[in-house]
Amino acid sequence: MKKTGLYLLCLLLLTLLGNVQAQNQSYDICIYGGTSAGVIAAYTAKKTGKTVLLIEPGRHLGGMSSGGLGYTDIGNKYAITGLANDFYRRMGQHYGKFEQWIFEPSVAENLFKDYCKRGDVPVLYEHRLVDVEKKGTTIQQITLESSTKPTKSTNRTIRAKMFIDCSYEGDLMAKAGVSYTVGREANSQYNETFNGVQVMEGHQMPEGTDPYVTPGDSKSGLLWGIHPTSPQPAGSGDKKIQAYNFRICLTNKPENRVPITKPDDYDPKKYELLLRIIEKRGWKSINNVFIWSLMPNGKTDINNRNGFSTDMIGMNWAYPDADHTTRAKIWNDHVSYTKGLLYFVGNDPRIPAAMRDEMQKWGYPKDEYTDNGNWTHQLYVREARRLVGELVMTQNHCQGRETVTDGVGMAAYTMDSHNCDRQIIDGFVKNEGNVEKGGFGPYPVSYRAIIPKQKEVSNLLVPVCLSATHIAYGSIRMEPVFMVLGQSAAVAAGMAIDAKQSVQAIDVKKLQQRLASNPLADGSAPDILIASDNAAQTTTQGSWVERTSGGYGPSFFVDTTGHQEAKSIRFKPTIPKAGKYAIYTYVPKVPKASSQSTIDVFDGQRKMEKTISSADVKVAGQTSGEWVHLGDYQLPAGNNAYVEISSKGATGPVVADDVLFVPEKRL
Repeated sequence: MKKTGLYLLCLLLLTLLGNVQAQNQSYDICIYGGTSAGVIAAYTAKKTGKTVLLIEPGRHLGGMSSGGLGYTDIGNKYAITGLANDFYRRMGQHYGKFEQWIFEPSVAENLFKDYCKRGDVPVLYEHRLVDVEKKGTTIQQITLESSTKPTKSTNRTIRAKMFIDCSYEGDLMAKAGVSYTVGREANSQYNETFNGVQVMEGHQMPEGTDPYVTPGDSKSGLLWGIHPTSPQPAGSGDKKIQAYNFRICLTNKPENRVPITKPDDYDPKKYELLLRIIEKRGWKSINNVFIWSLMPNGKTDINNRNGFSTDMIGMNWAYPDADHTTRAKIWNDHVSYTKGLLYFVGNDPRIPAAMRDEMQKWGYPKDEYTDNGNWTHQLYVREARRLVGELVMTQNHCQGRETVTDGVGMAAYTMDSHNCDRQIIDGFVKNEGNVEKGGFGPYPVSYRAIIPKQKEVSNLLVPVCLSATHIAYGSIRMEPVFMVLGQSAAVAAGMAIDAKQSVQAIDVKKLQQRLASNPLADGSAPDILIASDNAAQTTTQGSWVERTSGGYGPSFFVDTTGHQEAKSIRFKPTIPKAGKYAIYTYVPKVPKASSQSTIDVFDGQRKMEKTISSADVKVAGQTSGEWVHLGDYQLPAGNNAYVEISSKGATGPVVADDVLFVPEKRL
C-alpha cells in the first residue's frame, strides 16, 4: 500500500509539473494576433529556424483577409512583395490563374491554415493577453487567459526573446508601455493637409437632409445615428475613429443560401436616415447604397457606400482602449445594426419594391463561417491604436515630399479615411471625416515605423498598428501591406536574436538584402523583374510616352504616335542560373488601346512571336491591369535572352510595362 501510495503521489506530481510546463512555455519569437500579418510573420519566423508561437484570441486565422474582405485593396501590385505576393499567387492556383485578388473567405482561411501547416507553426487559439512583464526595456513574458472561459487557474505564461504584435488593436504594444496615439492629429502637428476634421463630398448625405424625427421640428429629437454637435475647425485634431463595419459575404445561389432574418433586437428606427436619402436621391440600383462587389461562386464582398450604409459612424470611438466587455458590446452592436440593415432593405415596405426584390435574392452562404452562424468572424477594425515609434509616417511620405531609405515594405493605396462622425451642420445632417486622396505612386514604409522607441521596448515589433498619422495610416492599412510588414518584422526579429541586439540596433541594409534575396523565406530563387524604366536592362527604339500612374510600379510607356515609325522596347534580364522560367508582361488598360500587341521572346537560341489580344486581358478587382503569360522557356545563364514589345501591327496605342521572369521553385 505504501508503494502504491508513493507511486500515485509521484504520478500526481508529474502530471502537475506537465501542466505547469504546458502553461509556461518559452520561444524565440511570439506573435500575438492571427491576422494575415500574424500568419505570415509566424511562417517566416519558423522558416528562419526559430521556435515560434502564434497566438490568436479567436478561433480563426487571417483577420479581414478571411473575414469577408475578398475584394483586395491593392493600390499598385508593385508594392506587394515576398510572401504576400505568394499568397495571391497561391490564391490564383486555387482559381486557375496566375494571381487572384478577389476570393471567398473560406478559401482564404484554408490558405492561411496551410501556411501554418507547411511551416509547422503552432497556433494557440482562443487566448488573449492580460499582462506583460518587462525588465528594463525588455519584455520578459506575457500572460494569457482563455478568451471564452477566463479563469486564473487556466492562465498561460509565454516567455520569448522577441515579440511581434500583429493584432488590429495593438493590445500587446499598449500593455508593454510604448507610446501610441488614438484618433486624428491636427494638420499642424506634422505639416499635413488632409488630417483632422474634414467635411468633404465623398460618402456624404444629400444636401438639405433633415436630421429630426419630425422633419423641421428640433424638439422631436434627432434621428438615430446623429450626434448633437457641430464640427470643430477643419484640420483640428480629436480622438474620433473612422467608422468600422463588416465586409459582408452573401450568396445568390438558392442551394447555398440561408435567408436573411430579422435580428432579435431589430429596430427599424435605426434606418430612418436611409429613407430620407431615398426621398432625396431615389434608389435605382443596389449599388446606390452598397459597394456590391461580386466574388467567385456567386458570393459577395459588400462594403459601405454613400451617406448611409454599412458603416456604423461614430459608434466605435471607445473601442481601441476599451476592455473586453466594452469591445464585445461594440462588436455585437455592429452585428445587430448590419444584419438589421440587410433585413430592413429586404422587407420594409417603404423601401422601393425593386430593391426589396433584389435583396430577397441574397442570403448568408451555408458554406462560409460554418461555426459562426454563417456570419463573419472579424469586425473591420480599420484603425485603433497607432504606435508612436522611432519614425512617424505622414502624408508627406505618401505623397513623396519625404522619402525614407530604410524601407521594409511599400504602400500605394489612396489616403483613405471613412467618416468619423455624423453631425448637424447649418441645420442639416452631414457626415464628417471621409477623405480619399490619391494620385501618388508606391512609396517605402520605414523600418523605424514598425519599432518602438529605443528607450521604451527593445524586443517588440508592430507591423499592423504601426507608427503613422491617421491620414497616412489610411494609405498603409491594407491587408497585403500588413503581410509584407509582418514578414519584414519576423526577419528583423530573427536577426536581432542572432546578433543579441535590440530591434532598434539591427543592420537594416542587411534586412533589406535578406528580404530581396529570399522573398519566400524558403531559399528558392526570387523572380526577376525588369522595369520598363530600367535603362540598364532595356533598349528603346522610337518615341514612347512615359506615364506615371495606372501601370505596374512607378511608370510605364505608351506608343501614341501611330505608325509613323517603328517602335520597340527590349527587356534583357540577367539570368543567374540556367533553367525553366515562366515569362509574363504586365498589361495595363489604357483608352483606345491597340486591339493587339506583338511581343518577341528570344530564349537564347530561337525567337518566337507572341500576340496579345487586348480583349483577352480581363482585369478583375482593384487593379489597373493584369500579368499576361507569354509562355514557359528554358533560358541560359547570362543575358542572351530577351523580350521585345513593339508597335508591329498595332491598331492604336501600344503599352510597354514591366516584364517578369518566374523561375521554377526548388524548395
